[in-house]
Amino acid sequence: MKREYDFRKAKRGPVISVPKGKTRITIRLDDDILDWFRQQVDQAGGGNYQTLINDALRQHIRRAQEPLETTLRRVIREELSHAS
Repeated sequence: MKREYDFRKAKRGPVISVPKGKTRITIRLDDDILDWFRQQVDQAGGGNYQTLINDALRQHIRRAQEPLETTLRRVIREELSHAS
């Protein structure tokens, strides 16, 4: 370690820049929700819980935008496969 460092050309901000298409935000999640996503990552042997949260939100958006007929067909198929 040096005794002194020169910070004259230093810049403020994050050390790692945020990739394009991503936005850094602050969000408050319940502890049990965050614990569940972290457990999923641990059980999978690694990964990123934030990616899992993104995937879950995308899946929710797709389903929320799904036409009613498509939703009914999907649910009926799922129920039939569980029954057999």
